[in-house]
Amino acid sequence: MPRASAETASRGAAPRAAATVDLVIPVHNEERSLPGCLRVLREHLVRDFPFEWSITVVDNASTDGTLRVAHELADAMPNARVLHLARKGRGLALRTAWGYSDADVVVYMDVDLSTGLDALLPLVAPLVNGHSDLAIGSRLAPGSRTVRGAKRELISRSYNQVIRWTHGARFSDAQCGFKAARTDVVRPLLRRVRDDAWFFDTELLLLAEHNGLRVHEVPVDWVEDVDTRVNVARTAADDLAGLLRVARAKLTGAAAVEGLPRRPGPRAAHPQAVLAERENGLLWQLFSFSLIGVLSTAVTTVLYALLRTWWPPLLANLVALTATTLWNTEANRRFTFLGRAPASGRVHLQGLVVFALYYVVTSGALLALDATVPDASRWLEVLVLVGSSVVGTALRFVLLRSWVFRPVATRTASGGSELVGSGRGDA
Repeated sequence: MPRASAETASRGAAPRAAATVDLVIPVHNEERSLPGCLRVLREHLVRDFPFEWSITVVDNASTDGTLRVAHELADAMPNARVLHLARKGRGLALRTAWGYSDADVVVYMDVDLSTGLDALLPLVAPLVNGHSDLAIGSRLAPGSRTVRGAKRELISRSYNQVIRWTHGARFSDAQCGFKAARTDVVRPLLRRVRDDAWFFDTELLLLAEHNGLRVHEVPVDWVEDVDTRVNVARTAADDLAGLLRVARAKLTGAAAVEGLPRRPGPRAAHPQAVLAERENGLLWQLFSFSLIGVLSTAVTTVLYALLRTWWPPLLANLVALTATTLWNTEANRRFTFLGRAPASGRVHLQGLVVFALYYVVTSGALLALDATVPDASRWLEVLVLVGSSVVGTALRFVLLRSWVFRPVATRTASGGSELVGSGRGDA
């Protein structure tokens, strides 16, 4: 199938780069909006896109005239094609079209073109030059500009925060309908992704990060489509179930994907920078961990004091600790021990064990106080909790540093060994 427009050559445009890009647009009952979408997209590609391109429209079991309109438009565009699926599902559409494509890079965008097309080249370029493996448009990244209602804004931010807390994800926006991937990388991932609907995007990104792939984010301009047909309640329930399923796959090892390129761990290029990184690693870890610990202790103490007015000491302490542990562990992974370990089932499981020991220390202190001073005042309980939290925090640092995020010895080119991830990394 032709990949470049003959019209471009006739206008005397600069020669196109060798890379090929296939832009996939899933549609369901979009006979009215599809013509305008393809016209605007084609004009942008001819005018501003430097790579060879094609467009694939995937009809998701439409019941109106979408399939007929799509074929008519494809017949008039030599670099466009149509795929028809008898079953609905955005994930199914992308899995089919991306698996079928012979392009170097595959792209996904919504038919409503809510995302500004100026972000298309920044989305694709890091994949073409090999810097990244997947790329996503983000409505939540610094520099993005969005127009959408407060309800959808709250839902989006809450969902992406849940992903970061539960999986340690580094990407900021899982569900923006503007993504791209290198074809040789995404095909092995597609064989492992199980969801065929809206959770497809999140599952793909979580598996990519779990397997050490690099995900590039592009801030986008985005305007909400008020005619959206997404069932928010049903989608939210499916997404939460999907997060649990992926977490279980990480713990069991089922999330590991064979045949993917492995990127080397981050390391400083200049010898003096390497020495400074090793010398300052512990100082940075102590500073970062202490700052996060002080904030966590303060939040836990306030929550405990509030909850203690309704609940007994142990229950109040458990709820307060649980509420702060998720983001505490993730903050330490990102900032204190950055570069030592990716978000994985092992890290989260070991983090739960560390939390359990921390809970034993603080709860044991409260039990000891109750046994020795049965009528202790509320403020004495709080004081004991603060003291035991300090002891538990010290124990937690030792375990995180020596067990959960322990440095890994690797062989150097000269035959010796060195520690990888012993200092700060790159967010």
